[in-house]
Amino acid sequence: MARDSALRFGAQTDEVMSLLRVVNLVRTGEADTRPEIGRLTGLGRGVVAQRVDAAIEMGFLEDGEYGPSSGGRAPRTLRFRADQGRIVICALGALHIRVGLASLDGTVLAEAHCAWDIGRGPAATIDTALGMIDELLAAGEERPVWAVAVGVPGPVDFETGSPVAPPIMPGWNGFDVRRRFEQRFDAPVWVDNDVNLLALTERSHRRDDNVDLIYCKVGSGIGAGLVSHGRIHRGANGAAGDIGHVRVRDSTAVCRCGKVGCLEAEASGWAIMRDAERALEEGATGILAGLVERGEPITPEAVSIAAQDGDALAISLVQRSARLIGESIAALVNMFNPGVIVVGGAVSSAGEIFLAEVRQRVYELSLPLATRDLSIVRSIGDEREPLRGGAELAIEELFDVTFPRWFADGRPTIERIKGQAA
Repeated sequence: MARDSALRFGAQTDEVMSLLRVVNLVRTGEADTRPEIGRLTGLGRGVVAQRVDAAIEMGFLEDGEYGPSSGGRAPRTLRFRADQGRIVICALGALHIRVGLASLDGTVLAEAHCAWDIGRGPAATIDTALGMIDELLAAGEERPVWAVAVGVPGPVDFETGSPVAPPIMPGWNGFDVRRRFEQRFDAPVWVDNDVNLLALTERSHRRDDNVDLIYCKVGSGIGAGLVSHGRIHRGANGAAGDIGHVRVRDSTAVCRCGKVGCLEAEASGWAIMRDAERALEEGATGILAGLVERGEPITPEAVSIAAQDGDALAISLVQRSARLIGESIAALVNMFNPGVIVVGGAVSSAGEIFLAEVRQRVYELSLPLATRDLSIVRSIGDEREPLRGGAELAIEELFDVTFPRWFADGRPTIERIKGQAA
């Protein structure tokens, strides 16, 4: 009874904390047998057995196959029960909605995608996303939803789950995104900037738990996700990494945010489209001109492909964008000193034409010590990346941040996570 009472109220006792650690050691793959748990925790064999039995009884772990013997009886392996719940991910972009379902180990199990203009407003956008998610849930095995992660293409107050003055999201300022998803799924919801989800995906690709990384997305807009010692750095209000609105010297271009001279107004996908259309109106020829003649739209992807195919106008636009972005990234490198910079987004799909210019400006303008061990690479570009990042966000919040608040119930609840966070 004493143990049950301690677990029920989430008391921060040695027993409770060691139980949480046992679950997380198995969940993360650091240990998969009782002897390994004992070696890593320093707990005695009897205590390990008690903690494992409690974790199995609560539904977090289960016995697996027998592992290899080291001379005595073969140890029974342990598995985290990743299939006992589902994570719902909704990745909103400027021109699309992507949704998915993941297991509790981050494996994306199902996904759906549709073209969508985020400017249509929060009500219609979330209604559409929820309809897509409902279809995925209906088509798969019935499992309870444990968490929801939502990514949006603009600044987010992470504590409230609300966008703050997002330049390309009219009607979204201060909107409580979290509330709609909580009402639908009765599960905790986390809302973050879309580029932070991509940064979390890149973190998961690396073995270094303390990686210092910048993910720079160059699509319709421009943003950066900062990972410091393995953790997302959001800043005091969630605005960290918003390099799209850094001022470009001598620029007079009007940005979508209403200010003049922003990097986004000079180097983003929509700026490249604007400059391409202007050049074509002035008589430029080549692959992009051929697209217009055939009635096909000029998009950032089309410009990137044309650059790879040797179109002079496309190459000049992509390289100018890369130079300006490289200058802004160089400032981040001097201040943040990352080990890895990952560049993604539609414009970066021009490959080395884009990346070579970024590298040149970063190495030229950054301090030698800051670039001594720096690597600058392109993202994989997999369309599932924001879904994986959303799953990473939910898993981190569930098991690294809030686990002690809800584990006694066997699954997370909104009340437990919110009530004890206050």
